[in-house]
Amino acid sequence: MARGLRGGSDDVIVVGGGIGGLTLALCLDRVGVPVRVYEAVPKVTQVGVGITLLPHATRVLADLGLLDQLVARGVPMVDSVFYNRFGQFVYREPTGTHAGLAWPQLAMHRADVYDVLLAAVRERLGDDRITFDARLVRVDQDDRSVHAHFERAANGNGPLTFTETGSVLIGCDGIHSTLRKQLNPQEPPLIYQGFNMWRGVTPWQPFLSGASMLRVGWYSSGKLTIYPCRNNVDAEGRQLMNWIAAIESDRNIQRDWGRPGRLEDFIETFEEWTFDFLDVPAVLRAADSVLEFPMVDQDPLPQWTSGRVTLLGDAAHPLVPRGSNGAGQAIVDCQALASAFAATREHVDALHRYEEERRPKTSQIVYRNRANPPDAILREVCLRTGDERFDRLSDVIDQSELDQLSEGYRHLTGYSQRALS
Repeated sequence: MARGLRGGSDDVIVVGGGIGGLTLALCLDRVGVPVRVYEAVPKVTQVGVGITLLPHATRVLADLGLLDQLVARGVPMVDSVFYNRFGQFVYREPTGTHAGLAWPQLAMHRADVYDVLLAAVRERLGDDRITFDARLVRVDQDDRSVHAHFERAANGNGPLTFTETGSVLIGCDGIHSTLRKQLNPQEPPLIYQGFNMWRGVTPWQPFLSGASMLRVGWYSSGKLTIYPCRNNVDAEGRQLMNWIAAIESDRNIQRDWGRPGRLEDFIETFEEWTFDFLDVPAVLRAADSVLEFPMVDQDPLPQWTSGRVTLLGDAAHPLVPRGSNGAGQAIVDCQALASAFAATREHVDALHRYEEERRPKTSQIVYRNRANPPDAILREVCLRTGDERFDRLSDVIDQSELDQLSEGYRHLTGYSQRALS
């Protein structure tokens, strides 16, 4: 087995070159920690759909000097709005700078976020600090070093297997983390939460404020989230709309973010969702392609760190994809880990400091995302009306209760006024 020659044994090895891994590399470089990143895919591809960067995430990215680039490619959101499936208004809350925060809430295409991060890593760390076509097989460690064993695709360049040595290793390798499986071989599979979702992007005319995250309905009879993630995508001034259609279902299919979906499997649920501001079935039908994924998470682990290795982002705390918070928590993890490295010269000690700060918080968020994410507002209205129209919202739910549901989630997850002040 060949041994990698780049870098040194004091380098931090980051496994996974997605949003979490690239952000972590930039955060560690900023505090003077040498880092190397290894990504399993052979080359960069422009795939994916939309992503929301909440203010606790954009604060970190602003500290890295990337906010202007991200804003130029994304949509700073004005508000988050909630309607029932009959198109009746339920709740509105301003977001980001429109809510008085110092940082925006950004909606973006995932590929645009990735482009900005990858360009920054290449510019600041150098091309030789990120390796593609490097799939982690296993990790070994001793008292002084960690050894990461990788394999390449059969048609790749160089040896098919190789080993890299570093000081410590951070697993940013996502919801199907190889490192997490190695550290927890008896852990049960990902937990299906009873909801299946289909995702896509569609060029469409702006609706509501032109920068609104819209949530409609509830899973028992159909739930839709839709928001613009790119502006002015054609000569008609349309936006690229990111949408997620979800229903309560026993359809626990293969857990692959890139799995193609079929419109006919869910469109019937949304056929009558034609509102005065948005024709939902028309938006869904106009998508070039559809992806399908079950809504899953995993119970919190009792520990992330074992010797010289630890976990970050979805590898550490996969969340049910409700609340637009998965990427945000990974980015906050990166800042916390970099701060721990800055506070001590001992890399292993930094891993434990990071886990001590982040694991209890993210464990609470995992459970909160299951029980009371932001769309719990819609659940309450659906339950109290029997999923029927209402005459007056105030007869169904009090405004203060709506405010409390929203503020409780924002504060726990770290992007309320109190949390960011």
